[in-house]
Amino acid sequence: MRCLLKSMSLFIGLGISVSNFKNEAAAQAATAPQHKPADVTREQIIDQTMRPFSGLTANGIDCSSLTGKVMCGYQGWHAAEGDGCGRGWYHWTGRNGFKPGSTNVDLWPDVSELNPDERYATPFQTADGKPAEVYSAFNAKTVIRHFQWMQEYAIDGVFVQRFASEVFHPPGLRQFNTVLNHCRDGANKYGRTYAVMYDLSGIRAGQMLQVMEDWKLLSERMQITKDPAYLHHNGKPVVAVWGFGFSDGRKYTLQEGLDLVAFLKGKEGGENTVMLGVPTYWRTLERDAMNDKTLLELIEKADIVSPWTVGRYTTPEQVASYSEKTMGPDIAWCKEREKDYLPVVFPGFSWHNQNRRFPINSIPRLGGKFLWSQFVAAKKAGATMIYQAMFDEVDEGTAIYKCTNNVPVGESTFSTFDGLPSDFYLKLVGAASKMLRGDLPLTEEMPGSR
Repeated sequence: MRCLLKSMSLFIGLGISVSNFKNEAAAQAATAPQHKPADVTREQIIDQTMRPFSGLTANGIDCSSLTGKVMCGYQGWHAAEGDGCGRGWYHWTGRNGFKPGSTNVDLWPDVSELNPDERYATPFQTADGKPAEVYSAFNAKTVIRHFQWMQEYAIDGVFVQRFASEVFHPPGLRQFNTVLNHCRDGANKYGRTYAVMYDLSGIRAGQMLQVMEDWKLLSERMQITKDPAYLHHNGKPVVAVWGFGFSDGRKYTLQEGLDLVAFLKGKEGGENTVMLGVPTYWRTLERDAMNDKTLLELIEKADIVSPWTVGRYTTPEQVASYSEKTMGPDIAWCKEREKDYLPVVFPGFSWHNQNRRFPINSIPRLGGKFLWSQFVAAKKAGATMIYQAMFDEVDEGTAIYKCTNNVPVGESTFSTFDGLPSDFYLKLVGAASKMLRGDLPLTEEMPGSR
């Protein structure tokens, strides 16, 4: 759901009605099977899942600065029947459950390296007649394995998505606390870093106090910002908040954003470095951004600005134009105000199984050239840090983790990596990270393209 809401604003400039997507989102929520976890109270969940880290920390990347890093978004929202989460095929399921002809995802994960206790057979079948399998982020082994991949492919870490409308309720709180714990364990074990990113999609006006209370629990009960692997920048822990200023009819207000940022930067909230995920055209207050100067006032209060650009361009040529006309002036604006700028890059886009009027691979990956062009453009524009959307987003086809070309057959249509190895995009992002830091030369020619 949050994924769908986040992408609504992508198509405003294309003349597509946002209200249609809201109606589709509501329909999916109403028709999807509902699963209830074990009958535990919110207080019991907090007691069971919010404890300080007590394990060992491996040497790895420098967690004291965001500069020079490529950080992936980590949704961590996929669950499975029999995984202990109690939410069924959460985020795999479509309008009519999780079965051929009904699914929420366009890419299919490669689970070939996973152990038998990490793999969950589905009603889908591959061409050889075998059940197609998926994974669950509720399973610690798999999430920790993802961090092992990050280490192997030289990817710095992740922003762990924390869906505010989910954690207000016991089932979501249990699921996303558990996934956050898995990410913390994986980052410490494999020398990576991580930070919390609140996604505000779906919350109502007046609920920002609940976000503040949740952050207090994370910082006081879990002591998350004291974790050796937790990302810091400019001497303070990083906390990100995504979703202010979009022109898609969100119910919470910019004034609530000012209150939240003041809290997170103040003593009560732990004196953090605050990153805001904002519309692409935040600086000019047009297109996907609210025409309200309060948005600029809010951004002035933050430390890091991260415009959401998924879907704003579809070709390398459009990437170059965006970099010249928008990203360059954005970076200049931030420099004048001593703020950091975190551009977003994405490998391609596909949400055909959520929205059948869109073709599969509506923004083609071009064998990696589309993504590489964005890294090159960001580096040329002066970016010193980059947000990679996303590590595990198979719902909208932006995942860079290992996905299979041997997808299920039948009534649903799936995207693939076009015959490329399942780890192709992990390798590409690792190379881009080195280019960002200057360990590899800046070149428009994608590695391995010869």
